[in-house]
Amino acid sequence: MRTPTPTDLSSITALKARFGARYRWLLLMAVMVGTMASIMSSTIINVAIPDMSHHFSLGQGRAQWVSSGFMVAMTASMLTTPWLLGRYGYRRTYVGCMLLLMGGGIVGGLASQFGLVLAARVAEGLAAGVVQPIPAIIIMRAFEPHEQGRASGLFGMGVVLAPALGPSIGGVLVDLFGWRSIFFMVVPLCLLSLWMAYRYVLVTAPGGSAANRNGDMIDWRGLLLAAFGTLCLLNGMVALHGEGSNPLQAAVLLGAALAALAVFIGWQRRMAATQRMPLMNLALFRNRQFSMGSVVGFIYGTALFGSTYLLPVYMQLGLNLSASHAGTVLLPAGLVLAATIAFVGRLADKQPTWLLVTIGLGLLALSFALMVTINLGSALWLLAGLATLGRIGLGFILPSLTLGSLRPLHKDLMAQGVSAISFIRMLGGAIGVSLCGIVLEWRLATHGDSLANATSSPARLAAFNESFLMLAALCVIAMVAATQLRETPPAPVHKD
Repeated sequence: MRTPTPTDLSSITALKARFGARYRWLLLMAVMVGTMASIMSSTIINVAIPDMSHHFSLGQGRAQWVSSGFMVAMTASMLTTPWLLGRYGYRRTYVGCMLLLMGGGIVGGLASQFGLVLAARVAEGLAAGVVQPIPAIIIMRAFEPHEQGRASGLFGMGVVLAPALGPSIGGVLVDLFGWRSIFFMVVPLCLLSLWMAYRYVLVTAPGGSAANRNGDMIDWRGLLLAAFGTLCLLNGMVALHGEGSNPLQAAVLLGAALAALAVFIGWQRRMAATQRMPLMNLALFRNRQFSMGSVVGFIYGTALFGSTYLLPVYMQLGLNLSASHAGTVLLPAGLVLAATIAFVGRLADKQPTWLLVTIGLGLLALSFALMVTINLGSALWLLAGLATLGRIGLGFILPSLTLGSLRPLHKDLMAQGVSAISFIRMLGGAIGVSLCGIVLEWRLATHGDSLANATSSPARLAAFNESFLMLAALCVIAMVAATQLRETPPAPVHKD
């Protein structure tokens, strides 16, 4: 009798035999832990930016790269997920990312130079980018359509607890132990995820096929073009603001980003025409729902990540709250978000996803617009209430947008579709962080104030308010695109 191999023991068939029908939920839970660690590493840093800026004597532009550098790395690496899964399988890809994420947290926490901190953040971003599309791929391939909403809701509820609890715990840690402590928060989650990976995560590639180490090489040219274009875009936006702003340099960099985009599209078309695996399958965008979902995802990413950067800065430098107070204000909003996602996930199995996404974007826009009512004398409960309203909106969007965009795709395109829409959403997020910094600095200058001043003022609050109104306007634009996520009814079949 043949001795079972590790591949045999970790196949879908073996997991079904060992754990029964619940194996899919155990698999989803295993990758949820790692995704929580990656999301926590992306958001928790925001409450430490003022303290870190003071430690390294950083200006607003350089401090912003702690968030933006992570976002650039995460955005580019998302495109590699389908290739990595096909070549190395779920488990090897996932374990490698967890080790890189944990290493980045340890190095960042021990670093004595800002350059090393930034390098650690880039390493964390690379790992987070590869990991984050994996749960959606599993949901779309392993779960039946009538279960996908519930699975997305359960997964989303668990994942949002990381950014919900992270800033609150991180704010306390920053106040007690300084900014270094927040880097080490991901280590326990990474260790737990490694244990669960060896117990529950498949070694196979998506679809149940064996990982093919002898398959096509990754599209390095496409990856370099994507990374180069993203870097030029972000650097071009950074060059638009700050004391050392350089409009000419910004124009050159933004022009290079557009050129890289054009070359990238041409190269991907050539890869597909020659029967090679492109980094991004452009055939995906022939589907109207996927295309509109990508537009919504881009704008939504800009608003979401821009506000994730802007809110802690607003509370600390605009409302003069401590880091721990800023985190505590966001805690109830995060808990409500988790509950909303679980509820909306079940709705997504029964209700039109375009309607849920539109409702969510409307609530998010309203929460941003109402921020203009906050002033230095406002009660904390009012600020917490507006943050909660926005998180309810997010709860409607998160499980619905991905399902509405991906359901029309063939299963063989699912990994590419998840990777592409995740890339587009995170590209919007990377732009959103810089865009909020640019708009905030522009409006501060217009009102005659600066974040370098020791105390806040009505002029500073006006600048923040106008930045929030910009985010509200973006959400309204996304609502228009979300109406195009309606599923096209199948054509009637005429019998002769």
